[in-house]
Amino acid sequence: MTGKIKGLKCRECGRAYPADPIHVCEMCFGPLEVDYNYDAIKQVLSRETIQNGPPSLWRFIDLLPVEGRATVGLDAGYTPLVHAKNLGAHLGLDELYIKNDTVNHPTLSFKDRVVAVALTRAREMGFETVACASTGNLANAVAAQAAQAGMRCFVFIPANLESGKVLGNLIYRPTVVEVEGNYDDVNRLCSEIAAKYPWAFVNVNIRPYYAEGSKSLAFETAEQLGWKAPDQVVIPIASGSLLTKIWKGLNELHQLGLIDPVTTKLHGAQAEGCSPVATAFKRGVDFFKPVKPNTIAKSLAIGNPADGYYAIKATHESTGSMDFVSDDEIVDSIKLLAQTEGIFAETAGGVTIGVLKKLVKNGLIKKGDVTVAYVTGNGLKTQEAVEEFVGRPLRILPKLQSFEEGVPHAN
Repeated sequence: MTGKIKGLKCRECGRAYPADPIHVCEMCFGPLEVDYNYDAIKQVLSRETIQNGPPSLWRFIDLLPVEGRATVGLDAGYTPLVHAKNLGAHLGLDELYIKNDTVNHPTLSFKDRVVAVALTRAREMGFETVACASTGNLANAVAAQAAQAGMRCFVFIPANLESGKVLGNLIYRPTVVEVEGNYDDVNRLCSEIAAKYPWAFVNVNIRPYYAEGSKSLAFETAEQLGWKAPDQVVIPIASGSLLTKIWKGLNELHQLGLIDPVTTKLHGAQAEGCSPVATAFKRGVDFFKPVKPNTIAKSLAIGNPADGYYAIKATHESTGSMDFVSDDEIVDSIKLLAQTEGIFAETAGGVTIGVLKKLVKNGLIKKGDVTVAYVTGNGLKTQEAVEEFVGRPLRILPKLQSFEEGVPHAN
């Protein structure tokens, strides 16, 4: 379908722009987002057309900001929605689901979705080089999908990332640049580079298109629940974009007549060592104070989140909540999810499950609520966070007697 994108528009003043590689309003400096022609989309989109589409996020191509066909990340998305009966029983919930992006393709995090959209759009715009500022997962996804697309690639990361994520960049042979500083330092540098070099920076000049890929999590959730929006969702917050786009995606489905009115409550989850958005929300204000991150949840360690204000706004609109958990609670929650559902999540997943536990304890999520917890990355990427807390293997000789003496609980 052509003509579905009207252009870009400012989220603050509403000023219209062409669908170019720009991201900031020149009048009020507000962020730009994609402006869709929903009347045109409604003419071609139905539950049936979606269900007949590919088993990837591209089954929702009519709701994503590309003009032609998908060319990058063809297998990204459409991850399992797991009915977490064991974890639900532990927490006292009957209808708990895990949206499991630990198995996303190709790099085992939800960032595979947004990068598939960003690089497809960048190709349409004629870019040959892609780049990003990243806390790890985005860099992995950009490096992998740029390799598949045959594009030059530069990724910029903080110098203290987990080794698994650094390796997850280098294996694809992009140019990896470690910056001595935190993510906010990296992001500022990349904004300067993006202003000088003709590159597609997925979270700078391509950000309006890139961010839309997160809507696919909302679309898939509703479809997998039988075309219903959940009652409650728990979403980790880094920049805040994921939460805002899940909210946008659910409401788009209703606007297009695919689901009933959305009554979902959004719950944002942060790590205590980097919780500017949740802290502001709990204080009842819509502005946040930037912080210097200090948490094991490095994929969420953005001290000055670009979409923090909009995440607070969306959470209020949904009458939801926000909270944060300590590093110890993150580790405990990673272990709990693994030991109940067999899902090994990275530290961001521990944040999601940790806040979920708090919400249940505080009575904000009830036993029968259809609840979806978004687990966005694989634990193999952040093994350092839990390796000291899971024990060691039992060591024995290759003899039956050694087994029976060394493994006392075998019988």
